[in-house]
Amino acid sequence: MTDRKIPLAGVLGHPIVQSKSPRLFAHWLKTYDRPGYYIPIDVSEGDLERVIRTMPQMGFVGCNVTAPHKVAVLEIADLATDRATLIGAANTLIFRKDGKIHADNTDGYGFIANLKQGAPGWAPSIGPAAVLGAGGAARAVIASLIDVGVQEIFLSNRTRPNAEALKSAFGSKITVVDWVQAGNMIEEAATVVNTTSLGMQGKPEFRIPLDGLRRGTVVTDLVYAPLKTRLLAEAEDAGCVVVDGLGMLLHQAVPGFERWFGVRPEVDVNTRAAILS
Repeated sequence: MTDRKIPLAGVLGHPIVQSKSPRLFAHWLKTYDRPGYYIPIDVSEGDLERVIRTMPQMGFVGCNVTAPHKVAVLEIADLATDRATLIGAANTLIFRKDGKIHADNTDGYGFIANLKQGAPGWAPSIGPAAVLGAGGAARAVIASLIDVGVQEIFLSNRTRPNAEALKSAFGSKITVVDWVQAGNMIEEAATVVNTTSLGMQGKPEFRIPLDGLRRGTVVTDLVYAPLKTRLLAEAEDAGCVVVDGLGMLLHQAVPGFERWFGVRPEVDVNTRAAILS
């Protein structure tokens, strides 16, 4: 017999039934033969802090966080990484042995890791990046692009004040472009990133003009349902290097799994197949 507890982790959201994280973690737990469980937990905003404070007493070593709680958990946490503070949201909570709740944001890490895996020739020095959208995902993307050394970022959002707010937060490397000029912005970019929900199943179509896409431009869409969006399909036809959004979901989970279950998982073809099956 042993007194060692089986580690528990999970994902908090409302709703949570759509999350692919439980399938991903189940695949890794089986692949690496690790003891533990990963549980989807539907939590309303009013119950969020009480649930989080109770989880360590139940054997949880940490959890992922998805919409709509990413901002709120940053306020609940006792400690936060610099990147979570800069982004203004957290997607990973670590329940430390000293009782402190540590918040992190691995979305930016997941974005860059996916970009490098899907476009091995990509480098920050290839030229400006164009980012569509100014929500929480855009904050993570912009923070990560600046962190790895991208010197110029064009940013466009349907609501310009939201884009201006990101420029104020991230500084002079950001140039805000009116939404009606987003097509021209794409023409000048070496890297194009869609962080909006446009083109997602059940959401409005992606209607930004794409005739300015140039061969060799790296184009990635954070939307992964469908896996090949209109943006990616047209970019592929134009000779661009395309990177779908599923990899970001997979890569952002790597640091949490390593912390909670003691092994760093690989994001490989078997991982993608497990999620897409």
